[in-house]
Amino acid sequence: QVQLAESGGGLVQPGGSLRLSCAASTNIFAHYIMGWYRQAPGKQRELVARVTPGSSTDYSDSVKGRFTISRDNSKSTAYLQMNSLKPDDTAVYYCNAYDVRRITGEFWGQGTQVTVSS
Repeated sequence: QVQLAESGGGLVQPGGSLRLSCAASTNIFAHYIMGWYRQAPGKQRELVARVTPGSSTDYSDSVKGRFTISRDNSKSTAYLQMNSLKPDDTAVYYCNAYDVRRITGEFWGQGTQVTVSS
């Protein structure tokens, strides 16, 4: 079982920045695809960005050029740097870990609220 602990959410004005962190309780972090998802009220959970063990990345069209996902395998931590935030980015952001070996499975964090408002 892998525990994921998100941090870094909060209230920010439009155009501002936030950095989310996701710390994983595993010493085999390098085997996981790490992803950030978000869910706004009344909407389905959607993929925001993900990074592979080899640090390849992909992003949803809505955040390309504004958000950057990264990982530090030595700290078992993934990050999401969010710049030029918009009110539409308001959501609960969830960290996800998927074992590419298909041994331990998939795990979710509890989520962190991001609110973009003036």
